[in-house]
Amino acid sequence: MSGTVLLVVAAAIFNESGEILLAQRPEGKSMAGLWEFPGGKLEPGERPEEALCRELKEELQISVEPSALQPITFASFGYPDFHLLMPLYEVRDWRGELAGLEGQEIAWVKPAELASYKAPPADIPLFEELARRY
Repeated sequence: MSGTVLLVVAAAIFNESGEILLAQRPEGKSMAGLWEFPGGKLEPGERPEEALCRELKEELQISVEPSALQPITFASFGYPDFHLLMPLYEVRDWRGELAGLEGQEIAWVKPAELASYKAPPADIPLFEELARRY
């Protein structure tokens, strides 16, 4: 395994019914078709909360204030080519109309049903943690 650590941030966005938003990785991306939390990589010099707010705007056209992000847990997972470190934040307050701006499908999922969605290996323990907590 390579020593490269990739830092990405992700959001568990909750609606009023307590469901969590998942996004399906679009065709052409690695792990296409798998379901994951919205988010992405940090830009140089960016704090994780800033990066997540930017990514949510770019991916879903919603505005989230950094103060509305509540850390839940994180994933630390070794893929063959890199090690992924991914903090997961809870989001319950945003502005705008949710839309998949990158062509991705989105779904609102009850926490207990997360395990029925095929996900990248790093996300599976997060799905299990959310099902336990909520």
